[in-house]
Amino acid sequence: MNAMTIASVRPFFKTKAVAVTHDEQARQESLAVAEGLKHRKAGLLDQLIVRYQHRLLRYLLFLTGNRETAEDLFQEVWMRVLVRGGQFNGRARFETWLFTIARNLVIDHRRKRVLNSLDELVEGATEDDRAMAFEVADDEPTPFDRVANLEDREQIAAALLALDTLHREVLVLRFHEELSLEEIAKVTRAPLSTVKSRLYRGLAMIKPRLGYAAGQFEEGA
Repeated sequence: MNAMTIASVRPFFKTKAVAVTHDEQARQESLAVAEGLKHRKAGLLDQLIVRYQHRLLRYLLFLTGNRETAEDLFQEVWMRVLVRGGQFNGRARFETWLFTIARNLVIDHRRKRVLNSLDELVEGATEDDRAMAFEVADDEPTPFDRVANLEDREQIAAALLALDTLHREVLVLRFHEELSLEEIAKVTRAPLSTVKSRLYRGLAMIKPRLGYAAGQFEEGA
C-alpha cells in the first residue's frame, strides 16, 4: 500500500521562510486531498477513513437516532467519496464536503421511507428523534470530551437527541465538530442567517435541560 497520508502531503506545501498559519495549512491540506482524490492516490481513502470515521459516525448517529441506520449510511458515504472524489475541489475543508454527502444521504434515506425530508422535520419529532444512548470511540476528543466527564457527555447526548433534527444538527456541527457557521451553512444549504437562528434557538432549548453542564455550550461566534 502506498504510504501516502494526509500528514505526508504537508511538507510538500511548507514554505521555507514563513510559518504557515492554521488556516493556510488547512487550505493547503484540502487542496492536497482534492488532488489525491482526483488521481485516486493509493492509500489516501484509507487514511481519510481512519481520520474522519469517528466524527462521521457520530454525526450520522445524531442525525438519524439509529445506530444500524447510521452504520449503513456510513458505508454509503465512503462509497460516494470513492466514486465522486474527483468532485471535491479543495476550496472547502474536506469534512465540510464529507458532512454534506452524509446529510444528503440521510435525506434520501428518509424520503425512501416515505418520510418528510430533513428540512421538513422541524415541525415535529419522528421515531428517529427518540432518545438513544450511544458511544462512539474516538482517539481525538471533541471539545465536550475534553471538559466533560462520562456523566456529562451522556446528559448532553440525551439533551441533543431530545431536540428536533434541525436544531440538533446545527449544535452538533458547531460544538462537536467545530465547524464555522459559514461551513454549517454549506453543509445544510441554508442561509447564514438561518443557521444562526437555528443555533441560538437550539441553545435556548438545550441549556435548561443541562443544568451546570450548559456552560459547555458557549457560542463565541
